[in-house]
Formats: sequence, structure tokens, C-alpha cells
Amino acid sequence: MTNANPWLTGPEQAPEPEPEAAPAATRRQARTGPSTPQAGVPTPDTADRLPRWSQAWPATVWWLGVHGGAGESTLAALAAGSRPAQHGWPVADTPGTPSRVALVARTSWSGLTAAQRAATEWASGVLGDSVQLVGLVLIPDAPGRLPKPLRDLQHVIAGGVPRVWTLPWVDAWRLGPVDPSVPVPKEFRALLADLQLSPSGPAHI
Repeated sequence: MTNANPWLTGPEQAPEPEPEAAPAATRRQARTGPSTPQAGVPTPDTADRLPRWSQAWPATVWWLGVHGGAGESTLAALAAGSRPAQHGWPVADTPGTPSRVALVARTSWSGLTAAQRAATEWASGVLGDSVQLVGLVLIPDAPGRLPKPLRDLQHVIAGGVPRVWTLPWVDAWRLGPVDPSVPVPKEFRALLADLQLSPSGPAHI
């Protein structure tokens, strides 16, 4: 019998190593894990949970950066109708209206473990029906291929969320603010299409 949340068992349960010839993880991926909270997942300690914010304004998707500098504001600038969640769970003022949330993290060890903590919180069911988790967006913390230990950790975490999108490094965003009028890589366009979001700039179409 397999665990409903394989990432809870730790990195030692990671899948087989990728072949060395495999390309960097920049492609969108199909559904990889559960789409609803799972029975038996322990509720994290209060110190390991993200804050919750009461949200009066709706959003097609809330980008929840699980740590500072994750990229939630960047994604919100690129997708019309989406909003940054300010590093906390957005809870709608209207009861029975779940917020559609995508976790966002960098691919560093600290970013990935922060994503794992947020995914554990969601999977435990402590958020009730206030959040609909659509998946996890991973943004590179540096250019180049992700080191194997981080790829293994990424695979482990991917088993505990509905879906994972891995995006490429964009060097221009390191040097200046995001310009929505400038075309973005195809992986960003695929992410927006998967979540039924419209690009905020005409050059993305």
C-alpha cells in the first residue's frame, strides 16, 4: 500500500534518479498528487503554519509565496485577475467561497522546505474548505541545472500537491522590474493557460 502523501515520508522515499541526459526541470507537469486534504496527515505546529488573511476582494487565482522573494508579485503582474496573497492563506469574507490558491517557491533548499511545510498544512485539512489548492509553482533561485539533491527533494514534494509547474530562469527579472508588455517564456504562458488566466500584457498573446 502506498502512502497518500509520499512527501511526508521524507527524501529517502524519492523516485529513481533522473538520467543525466534529462533536461533541466522547466516543463509543466501533469497532476502528480492529491487534489484534496488527506486523512491522517498531522496538523503542523502553529509555528510552521502560514498566516491567514481575510480577503474581501476576489481573485481568479491567489499566488501564495511561501517565503519572501518567492515570486508571487511577479506572477500577479503577469496574469490579469490574479493577486499576490502576501505570504498568507487568503480566506474569503463570504463563507463557503474557497480561494483558489497556487503555492509559489524558489528552488533553493529553504524555498522547497517552506513549500513542503505549506503543503503539509493544506493536506492536514486545518484550512477546511476555505482554500482550493491548485498546485505549486517553482521558480529557479539561480540559473542553470538544479543540483540532484534539490531535484530529489522537489520530486518528493511534488507527490503531495495536486500539480507542479517548474518555470525557467529569466535573467532580466534579476536586473529590473517585470515588464508585462515583454513576451515571456512558453512555460509561463502554459502556466497561465492551465489555470485559465489571461496575460496582463498584449505581447503575451
